[in-house]
Amino acid sequence: MEVTCLTSENELFRAVDALLEQVAQNDLPPPAERRRLREAAGLSQAQIAAALDARREAVGNWELGKTEPRPPKRAAYARLLEGLAARFPTPHAEAPVAPVPEAFTSSSAVPPAPDPAQTPTAAATPSPAPAAAKPSSSPHPGATTATTKPVPAPAVCDERFANGPLGVLDGEGSLFCVGGLVLDCPAKTVPALVDWTLSEAQLGAPRLHPSGKDADPLIVLTAAAAEQFGLPLELEDRRELRLPEDHKVVKQLGRAKWQLTRRGFGPWARIYRPAEGGRRQCVQLAVLPWGALDTRSWGSTDQLEPAEIAHVLGTYAARVITPRGSTAVCGLEVMTALRPPTRAVKDEASGSWVSGPLPGSLTEAVDPAPVEAPDEHPAAAALYPRGHQRTPAEVLDEEAYEWIRDPQLLTDAECERAFAVGIDVNTAFLAAANRLVVGLSGPVHVKAPAFGKKTPGSWLVDLSSIELDPRLPNPFTQHGTRPEGPAWYATPTVAYAQELIDTYRLPAQIRPLEAWIRTEASPYLDPWYKRLSEAYKATMADLGVTSSLSEEEFLVAMARHKATDPALAAVLSAIKSTVKGGIGKLRERPKSIRHKFGERWPALERPTWRPDIRAAVISTARVNMHRKVLKTALATQHAPAPSGNLLLGQDALLPIALLSDCAVYLSDGPSPLDFLPHTADGKPAAGSFRLGVSPGMVKHEGTQELLWAVQMLDAGHNPARHIKGTDAALDGE
Repeated sequence: MEVTCLTSENELFRAVDALLEQVAQNDLPPPAERRRLREAAGLSQAQIAAALDARREAVGNWELGKTEPRPPKRAAYARLLEGLAARFPTPHAEAPVAPVPEAFTSSSAVPPAPDPAQTPTAAATPSPAPAAAKPSSSPHPGATTATTKPVPAPAVCDERFANGPLGVLDGEGSLFCVGGLVLDCPAKTVPALVDWTLSEAQLGAPRLHPSGKDADPLIVLTAAAAEQFGLPLELEDRRELRLPEDHKVVKQLGRAKWQLTRRGFGPWARIYRPAEGGRRQCVQLAVLPWGALDTRSWGSTDQLEPAEIAHVLGTYAARVITPRGSTAVCGLEVMTALRPPTRAVKDEASGSWVSGPLPGSLTEAVDPAPVEAPDEHPAAAALYPRGHQRTPAEVLDEEAYEWIRDPQLLTDAECERAFAVGIDVNTAFLAAANRLVVGLSGPVHVKAPAFGKKTPGSWLVDLSSIELDPRLPNPFTQHGTRPEGPAWYATPTVAYAQELIDTYRLPAQIRPLEAWIRTEASPYLDPWYKRLSEAYKATMADLGVTSSLSEEEFLVAMARHKATDPALAAVLSAIKSTVKGGIGKLRERPKSIRHKFGERWPALERPTWRPDIRAAVISTARVNMHRKVLKTALATQHAPAPSGNLLLGQDALLPIALLSDCAVYLSDGPSPLDFLPHTADGKPAAGSFRLGVSPGMVKHEGTQELLWAVQMLDAGHNPARHIKGTDAALDGE
């Protein structure tokens, strides 16, 4: 009888203890106060995690209010916070306020809208959100090494994407997401990983345009995760960069009814099933040991800890787009995401919703004019045999500057200067895309047309009669040499020629012999420019470089910005590569070793395969550079140039070399401030190069001694390529 009473008493005590523990669970301060107390004590999340035998990401989740600590860690955490509260009480005049997280998506992001393939009724009825994946609570030794600032969690406007756009999977089943969130991933095979991602992980991102598509979830596989799923650490096929069709993982996907794109299972593998009920079923994988994150674009991001990789990629996804391939691929994807080719339109006859073209977008693939096509394109191959060197009168050749001045044209005053100083235009191609009107439709051939500066196209015209100062690069050719006769030019080049003639009353006329013009046009790249320029400026601001800095402060901030936060420096590099790569992809050449000269290749079937748009952007960037060079020269010479020619005074400041967006000048001092022209009140001279962070403004590229630069010129080398002390082409600048 006594034993029975004792047992009953113990059960009661346990029940009471459980109640007390449940009550104690409500004794933790609010998440914002937890963070305030830790920061007031000068403690890091990693230190608290080590003391509590928890993960650093778990502490971050507690401070964000995403998860709560479980016993027995909860009691220890509560005791720590209680002790910190006694030492660092909240100031009486200032009540604790929860921090407002930065918005995950830019202002250009919009809530999901009907997919063109859906009816309005179906689109208006949201599909039930999948069950949330449970955050991980088991210790993870690698998590304590993350030192970068967490990316703010997404503003949840769609529960389907509650956990952000992507996750980085380690070899222990932990998926590191943005904002420090860590999910437990139970998948042991790639098909199971895809199923889990779509059904439970709640990953993805909302579309950037109402008629666009939501971003598919991205899962990044570290080397350890790749091994866990049976993937090799190196691809045997170094040409095609993909798994063979008979690999066990490819077979597993086939048996599970999953499909791969034409790229197969490579560094960026897209795994999908056909959409059901208008709902996409697609997951993007990035395999790090196979080189998914190119070091030329992402630096050493693939060598970071999983949490830090998620931080870098999550920041890029928030500001640009969820990565789905190389940065060049992402550059094109942003164009399409911001200006989709189609939208949902109502068929008046049937009353149903169908897919129709979206005004202002590239809606279908069109073939270029023969002069715009690369040699291997069917349009060019039909006219010229393989190996034929096309002349300027046979091909449109708009490329960035690669020019050096003849050393014999250096003046005595220039040879007395001490330094060669390089300045570099910030994201020159991006600046060129701003407000640029480009063709949307296919080319129309016309004979002896009147030139129109608002008409996109390619023009055969003789610009050789326009005479410039021989110390200036010619604005009409890549190498800065004077054209020798009729040649094909994009509209911006011919428009600049007309501008020079009109402004300086030059004795020349613009009389095109023929042209390939586009009758439909729009500023197609404007949303692309806006999103990428905002991403660039926001990242620069995070690195301490803002538009509010003085020129002196700007130079100081630029000298140290990459060391401020290596992770954000990687994001910055990726954004700049996205700009250049996206423009380059507009004229993607065939990649397959099986391609035969004159045959079509897959890229030609994209609406965004548009060599004419690429030519227009590069043409604009080159003439923008020349315009700044000319305005700088005119602002520095004492006597104005006589009307009717562009022969400049001996005191005019002129570059000695140009390479794409970099210009090298000789200077008495080592800084750009020692030679860039300013007005009497200290402002940059109108139209000249201007130091600053915005696209189109310039930064300091590097400084070398005068003798070094002269020796470069004498040897026929371009000082702009090496002014930083390294090869600019290798640095991706």
